[in-house]
Amino acid sequence: MVAGSYDSFEGIGFSYRYKKKHFTTRSETFLITRKLGAIAFVLALFGSPSVGLAADYPADKPIKMVVGFTAGGAADKLARPVADRMAKFLGQTIVMEYRPGVAGGIALELVARAPADGYTIHLTSQGPMTFGPSLRKANFDPVNDFTPIGMVSSGGSLIAVLPSSPAKDVNSFIALAKANPAQWSYGTSGIGGSGHLAAEQFKIATGLQIAHVPYKGGAGALTDLLGGHIPVLFSSIGSIATNVEAGQVKALAVSSLARSSMFPNVPTIAESGFPGFDSPVWFGVVGPAGLPAAITAKLVAALDAAMEDPEVLKIIRQDGYEPLKMTPAEMKAAIQNELKQWADLIKKTGMKAD
Repeated sequence: MVAGSYDSFEGIGFSYRYKKKHFTTRSETFLITRKLGAIAFVLALFGSPSVGLAADYPADKPIKMVVGFTAGGAADKLARPVADRMAKFLGQTIVMEYRPGVAGGIALELVARAPADGYTIHLTSQGPMTFGPSLRKANFDPVNDFTPIGMVSSGGSLIAVLPSSPAKDVNSFIALAKANPAQWSYGTSGIGGSGHLAAEQFKIATGLQIAHVPYKGGAGALTDLLGGHIPVLFSSIGSIATNVEAGQVKALAVSSLARSSMFPNVPTIAESGFPGFDSPVWFGVVGPAGLPAAITAKLVAALDAAMEDPEVLKIIRQDGYEPLKMTPAEMKAAIQNELKQWADLIKKTGMKAD
């Protein structure tokens, strides 16, 4: 274990643990105050609203929600119910558009260049939004090229192997990988994805030197794990939850500080001998920079409606996450803070995009 490594890890997860606790229980008065605060933020950020623009939006034109990963993955499973509920609130269809590649970076680039008219929104996560730009040159600015709308969920990643694997728990996996690192490459959904972030932190904490096999989405990585082409997978919970429940893969540990409510019998990495280890994954909604205040306020209200819907919350938890609510101002501050944290970690470790 590398001495002093956990200051960075705890810093990366701290704001999300705090925010989740802060917003999980609230009075109706607090909820109203939060909504007014969100609207005040977008009005202050983007200027006075156009009443006519607000009244006309959304017009007789579908809204596009871009997802930066393949259909059927963790992002898609969260995006669909959120989009459906937002569509009901807005009274307009929201269609899904999948743009996988560069661990979600391709989708962010597309959204950054989209017209600021409210008809292109994006479900993003910390991998492409805050880690990727710190690791490689990005064709977008994570802070200035997007309008934050709000957070959706937070959770951990799973370390998964086949049931027949000789690795029966985290510590036996570490021992096997240290004894023969060439045989223990790990797969993820792509460079900069949540699984990659968790794996790199895990490698620093444990001293492991094992190769990374990035895929263009979690589905391909899972297929190769099931086929025996890779021995271990670091994956978001939602991408492999069904396979874990079916006994097709075995979860050795979860990367979040707390155990997953979906898999309460799966220990955390912190419990497995690495106190303080925490590598959460979050999902949130953004639009292009320059969205008019009136449109932004409507999208914020639509996302709030989705995050108050019992069925949406049920689906979020079924996918192994917990609901996470932030105002646009809080989301922007979290992104700015995390960009610095990841840049510091990448500089410390010498991590490369390839």
